[in-house]
Amino acid sequence: MTGALYPCTITHVRTAPRRYALRHRTYLWLIDPDRPPRLPAVLRPLARFEARDHFGGTAPTIRAGLERFLRARGVELADGTVTMLTQARVLGHVFNPLTVYWCRRPDGTPLCVVAEVHNTYGERHGYLLRPDAAGRAVTGKGFYVSPFFPVDGRYRMRLPEPGPQLNLTVHLEREGGRPFTATVRGSRRRATPCRLLRLFLRHPFSTAVVSAAIRLHGIRLFLRRLPVQPRPRHRTQEGMQ
Repeated sequence: MTGALYPCTITHVRTAPRRYALRHRTYLWLIDPDRPPRLPAVLRPLARFEARDHFGGTAPTIRAGLERFLRARGVELADGTVTMLTQARVLGHVFNPLTVYWCRRPDGTPLCVVAEVHNTYGERHGYLLRPDAAGRAVTGKGFYVSPFFPVDGRYRMRLPEPGPQLNLTVHLEREGGRPFTATVRGSRRRATPCRLLRLFLRHPFSTAVVSAAIRLHGIRLFLRRLPVQPRPRHRTQEGMQ
């Protein structure tokens, strides 16, 4: 097997209009999409990486979808390398709130980072980022994710490429402050069949659980009478068809 596994904790903290926090434990994969992990046949249902789950879902491979997205924005990946942090498809189900791609030129220097966001309405949106040396980048919010926030403001992200530790942070900034912060924290583990099986048993149906948890917490917030923001019509981005 190739790639690495990151048992991790995902935390969401809302400070406005009411304070609310959730914490969820799961595991993520760090892989080269050109050379995804080769699992024993019996374990393949526990981790599949499919092109239909990323970008427009119509490219023949994940890398082809990424290249199409970048090319539409004037960026050529050419023979560069890509590292991808994502959830795998588990027992036929996948939900990836955030997939991150670290793209490098053939000489190994950083080219860009792509943050691919999925919402619970089946929509997808990509952000092309040019982080600084510390992995920090700022971009305008352009996608409806939570029914309790409109599509305005900007994201201030810290997305350093994972090493021994995984440490990502996303702040939503709106006029008057930071009403929402998401963090992902974890430690690298070598991907082996035994470790994958242990993680699956510890977090069964992990992607379905993430999707259900987001909806459950949405219901709780609604019952606390947080105002729901209308969902605008989503326009498919160029390169995400």
